Amino acid sequence: MIPLCAPENAKLPTALALGSFDGLHLGHKKVIKAILKEPIGIPTVVSFWPHPREVLFGESRLRLDLPNEKLSLLEPLGIEQLVLVPFNKNLASKSAETFVNEILVKTLQAKHISVGENFRFGRNREGDVSTLKKIGACLGIKVSITPIIEDNDGRLSSSRIRKALKEGDLKHAKYLLNRPYSFTGTVEKGRGLGKTIGWPTANLKIDGRKFLPSLGVYAAWASIANGQERFSAVMNMGPQPTIDPNSLSAVEVHLLDKEINLLGKELNIEPVQRIRLQKKFENIEALSEQISLDAILAKEILTSNL
Repeated sequence: MIPLCAPENAKLPTALALGSFDGLHLGHKKVIKAILKEPIGIPTVVSFWPHPREVLFGESRLRLDLPNEKLSLLEPLGIEQLVLVPFNKNLASKSAETFVNEILVKTLQAKHISVGENFRFGRNREGDVSTLKKIGACLGIKVSITPIIEDNDGRLSSSRIRKALKEGDLKHAKYLLNRPYSFTGTVEKGRGLGKTIGWPTANLKIDGRKFLPSLGVYAAWASIANGQERFSAVMNMGPQPTIDPNSLSAVEVHLLDKEINLLGKELNIEPVQRIRLQKKFENIEALSEQISLDAILAKEILTSNL
């Protein structure tokens, strides 16, 4: 696995692609591929952590791809390291030129910088691609600008991926990502309520910074971290309105036709299709009957997605 490192620990000199690259869609990949055409530095992706809007405006910014998840997506592209620049108010106060000189040139020894055409940087977002080209020309650094990619619905963006996930539309999210959406969680001990009605579930603890799909019941693939086999599953995303109306939102996964002790293991979950929204049933028996129907439908969906 490629390393995730701070700027001062990066391998030098670099050819770097700069941006948030959240969701790592086709537009991001084009920005990244620009630095791979000529071997004039260590192929590097540079992003900020936390997101600038969290620091500047106090917004909560959940990520489509957490840094550790991004490593396995970048390595096949030919990237050799992911550098996270700590974003704080001191960095935000630097002029565009100072940012390039101090971070990209002095610390990362950039020989080639690649960005998307809508990239902005520096104090109050004063710098744009024209600014970057001028600075690069003065310093003898190659600068590549990648045009925005559009389809019939407009600009390919992380915002559109988030919208699809909010709507429970995993098919459209997969199209925009050009890969299946997934997340990882650690199985922790629950209250065992699912087992009492014949549907034992693995309760997942998930990094709170991860962007998750909307509430509902999903057909999903599940696999144990570092394992080769994947299992068909039904996933509930949300509270338990029938069993415990006061329960907090949770992610529960039931493996279909498979009994494995998953406690303490990391599970990778790939939701494929939302089966239904959550609802409160009259009693436990009605809930159990509905889960049986959910399981049948989930099997059909997953079989057609093999």
